[in-house]
Amino acid sequence: MGGTMRQDETCVSREVKELSLLLNITQLLNESLDLATVMQPVLRMMSENMDVIRCALTILNRKTGEIMIEESIGLGKDEMERGRYHLGEGITGKVVDTGRMMIVPLISKEPQFLNKTGSRNTEVEKDISFICVPVKIGAEVIGALSIDRRYEGETTLGEASRLLSIIASCLSQAVRLRQLAQEKFEKVEEENHRLLEELKYRNAPQNIIGNSKIMRGLYALIEKVSAVNTTVLILGESGVGKEMVAKAIHYGSNRANEPFVKFNCAAIPESLIESELFGHEKGAFTGASSTRKGRFEQADNGTIFLDEIGEIPPQIQTKLLRILQERELERIGGNETIHVNVRILAATNRNLEALMQEGKFREDLYYRLNVFPIVVPPLCERKTDIILLADRFVEKFSVAHLKPISRITSKAVDMMVAYRWPGNVRELENCIERAVLLSTDGIIHSYHLPPSIQALSADNSGFKGTLNEAVEKIEKETITEHLKLEKGSITRAAQSLGITERILGLRLQKYGINPKDYKKTDNGTGIAS
Repeated sequence: MGGTMRQDETCVSREVKELSLLLNITQLLNESLDLATVMQPVLRMMSENMDVIRCALTILNRKTGEIMIEESIGLGKDEMERGRYHLGEGITGKVVDTGRMMIVPLISKEPQFLNKTGSRNTEVEKDISFICVPVKIGAEVIGALSIDRRYEGETTLGEASRLLSIIASCLSQAVRLRQLAQEKFEKVEEENHRLLEELKYRNAPQNIIGNSKIMRGLYALIEKVSAVNTTVLILGESGVGKEMVAKAIHYGSNRANEPFVKFNCAAIPESLIESELFGHEKGAFTGASSTRKGRFEQADNGTIFLDEIGEIPPQIQTKLLRILQERELERIGGNETIHVNVRILAATNRNLEALMQEGKFREDLYYRLNVFPIVVPPLCERKTDIILLADRFVEKFSVAHLKPISRITSKAVDMMVAYRWPGNVRELENCIERAVLLSTDGIIHSYHLPPSIQALSADNSGFKGTLNEAVEKIEKETITEHLKLEKGSITRAAQSLGITERILGLRLQKYGINPKDYKKTDNGTGIAS
């Protein structure tokens, strides 16, 4: 009889203690729903009244799918930072994913308990019980509330979990407000980042693709020289886009509405170059049946672009020098001096200084042209731009050949980035057109790339290691590929891989893969990067 009375008294005492705790928490929440203000006092009350060693509140980031510790008692700053989970990962990830509480009587006997914070590493901590309950708004799970306590039998765990669920329900509105505030903050941060990126590339010409550091330096030069009428010499390997730079200078200048005339000095027979550039009078030579204006006259008030200037014949160089110095010319067979207001842009992939040493290029002409030299970098020096360029070409040739292409596989991207591209942007453009034509499933695979690129990849891909290492390499690549396909969604990636989210979560931890990195896989380009 006496024992029963003592049990009843103990039960009443516990209930009074619980009611007192809930009353205090409710009063605190009535005063403020600011989680930063109320959460530490709430956790402290729980720690003192529920005999817990540690307690923590985690909140789900709905955009990234990551679950992070927002407030805690008994965890250091570094431990809280390590306590990050993905949906379905560990006990906390499982609770948030399923919306059901989980009770672990002994964490040492539960393989799903990951101890990511690293706070339970000592021998004493093996007899710890862990309870985690969801924090919900209606049916939506927005976080979790968890406690560590000494193992005292499974009966007391049930009582503690019931009380913890009630506290989680009380906190739900405050947690929701915190979640919304965090999302708003992240949105503002993203917008600030976007605006900063726009400012960073505000001087990027519309016709040139590339965000690499070396290209940003090129854009700055283009912006400066576009504002004046200085002669520009554009240098660079074949296929780097020297004509694009010339167009950017012209259309960024005050001559943008005037003619832009192109002339390739290597494409016209030597006997016709003088007539093409300077024009001729009627009857000046056999076949000259009418007066014809040359390219310089056609470009009057605008810009003339002399491509492959290193190929121009020596006898034409003298007349070209006069144009540069005086801005005047005479047509073949004519005596009238014609004045032209023309800006001259020249380009070459030849070493003009070496040609000067060989006597093939006039020194005075070189110095007249080389007023403001601009060097266009080869594609191998701007690897980060390859994906952007590939995307533009995919879009271009998808339309041209009526073949919609959704993406480029990771392996194909890796092969393109590893390749040196001796033909530069022009070679990449041809490569993508070929791949678009070969694709049958709306995807560009590595085997659609030219043999030269595939051969290089084969030479560099010889794997040396154990069978287990080879299998792990393939497994990691496969998981990464599916995460890219599913934009970082663990749930969808697990489904497409044919495994459970728990197994995928363990593989992600094993290989150090962060699904958040693949949330925006295509960078707005439609290409897996």
